[in-house]
Amino acid sequence: MKPVRSSGSRPSADPRSASNHRGPHQRRPASGQERRPSSGHQHQNHRRLPALPIAETVPTLDPRHAALDASAVADSPFTSLGLIDPIVRAVVVEGYTEPSPIQREVIPHILQGRDILACAQTGTGKTAAFVLPALQRLVAAGEPALGSGAIRLLVLTPTRELATQIDERVGVYGRALGVRHTVVFGGVSQFRQEVAMRNPPDVLVATPGRLLDLIKQRIVRLDRVTHLVLDEADRMLDMGFIRDVRSICASIPTQRQTLLFSATMPESVSGLARSMLNNPVHVSVTPPATTVASIEQSVVFVAKADKRALLERVLLDSKVLRAIVFTNTKHGANRLSDQLARSGIESAAIHGNKSQSARDRALDAFRNGTSRVLVATDVASRGIDIDGVTHVINYELPNTAESYVHRIGRTGRAGAAGEAISFCDPSERRLLADIERVSRRRLAVRPNDAPPTNTPPTEPVQPSRKAPIADTSLSARINRFTPKKPRTFDALSIPIANRR
Repeated sequence: MKPVRSSGSRPSADPRSASNHRGPHQRRPASGQERRPSSGHQHQNHRRLPALPIAETVPTLDPRHAALDASAVADSPFTSLGLIDPIVRAVVVEGYTEPSPIQREVIPHILQGRDILACAQTGTGKTAAFVLPALQRLVAAGEPALGSGAIRLLVLTPTRELATQIDERVGVYGRALGVRHTVVFGGVSQFRQEVAMRNPPDVLVATPGRLLDLIKQRIVRLDRVTHLVLDEADRMLDMGFIRDVRSICASIPTQRQTLLFSATMPESVSGLARSMLNNPVHVSVTPPATTVASIEQSVVFVAKADKRALLERVLLDSKVLRAIVFTNTKHGANRLSDQLARSGIESAAIHGNKSQSARDRALDAFRNGTSRVLVATDVASRGIDIDGVTHVINYELPNTAESYVHRIGRTGRAGAAGEAISFCDPSERRLLADIERVSRRRLAVRPNDAPPTNTPPTEPVQPSRKAPIADTSLSARINRFTPKKPRTFDALSIPIANRR
C-alpha cells in the first residue's frame, strides 16, 4: 500500500506525476516559445508589453534653450503675444522670428479661453497657432496636474501623416514643460496604442476612426478633456468622418475649449461649428479657398495620351529639385510611379491603400532625397509637411476646387517660393473653370513643349484562311473507299445544238 502524501509535503519531481503529466493531445511548447501563465498568478517569464515613446513627465531642458540669452527671449515677438518663457525659448530655437498672421490673430484669444473658428490656408503656421497656447493653458490650469493619467488636450486630424507631424510638434514645443503625448491612427496594429493608453498621456493626437474604435473598446476615456482641436475640419468631413467626430465629441465634457481650423469654409463646416462651438471668435486671415500668393501657378493644355511624356520633360528640368505629382486614383498613382521608374526618374507612391510602413518609407525617401518625386493622391495633400518642395504638378485636375487649394499648398510654405503646374486635357476644362472661379485667379497658360505621342501605324491584319472542315460522317467514309466508275458519254446526253 502506497503512503499518502500530506498536504504540506513537497511535490514529486517524477515526470509521471499529475502536476507534470501531459495528455496525449498536449504538445510541448516549441523552442523559444513562452508558456502563458495561469490566470491569477504572475509568471516571472511573462513577456513585457512594449510601450510607445511617450515624453517623460520630468521636464527636460534642451541645451540650446539654456544657451539663449534672456534678452533674446524678452525681445521676441512671441513674448508680446503672452506666451511663457519655456515656450518662447522652444520657438526661438526652432528658428521662428516673427509670428505668422494666423498666429498673431489666434494665440491671444486662445490664451483668454475663447472658442475659435479659424479659416487659414495650409502652410501658414496653423499647427503652432493652436499647439503653443493650448500647452500654456494646460500648464496654467494645474488641475488635473500634468502626468496625472488624464487626457486633457485632444487633437483630431484627418490623416495619419498630419497626426504624426502634429504629435512631433507637441514634443518640440512642450519639451521643457514635461508634457506627455502620443498619437493613435488606423492602418497599423492597435497593440502598442493599447499599451500607451494604460497610462494616458496629457495630449492625444488621433484620427477619428481609430480613436472611436478605442473608445468603444473602453481603452480610451475622454471624460477629463478640457481642450479639443479639430484640424483640417473640411477634409475630415470630405472623408466621411462627420459621424465619428460627433460621436467622439459626445464623449467629451461640454465644459471645454474648442478650436476648429479649416482651410475652406463650406456650409458643412459652418454647421458643425454652430453645433460644437460656444460663441466662437471668427478668424480669417485670407478669403476661403484662396491660394498662397508666393506660388506661381500655370496650366498646360495637353491631350490625355501625351501627359506622361510632358511630365517626364518637366521633371527633367534642373529647376525641379523636389516635386509632388498628384493623381486622382490610387491605381493611377502606382502605375505612374512605375512608369517614371522605367524612364529613369526615381519616384515613390503614397495613397490610402498603402500600409503605414510603406507610407513612412516613401516619405522618408522623399525627405532625404533618395526620391525627388512623390506621386500621391488627395489623401496626402493634407498630411505632407516637407520643406523644400519646389513644384507641385497636378497630373490630373482634382474633382473639387477646394482640393486644388490643398494640393498646391504643399509648396510655397512659410513664405517660400513655389510653382504649381496643372495638366488639363479637353475633358477637364470644366474642372479648370471651377478652380479659377473658386480661387478667384486665372491660371497662366504654359506652352506645351512636349512632342505628341506618335504611335506607329500597325499593318492591317489579314484574315486567316481556315482549312475546310473534314466530313466525318459514315457516308463520307464509305464513299472515300468506294472506287468511282469511269465517266462515259452517251451521244443522246449531248445537246442537239452541240452534236456534229
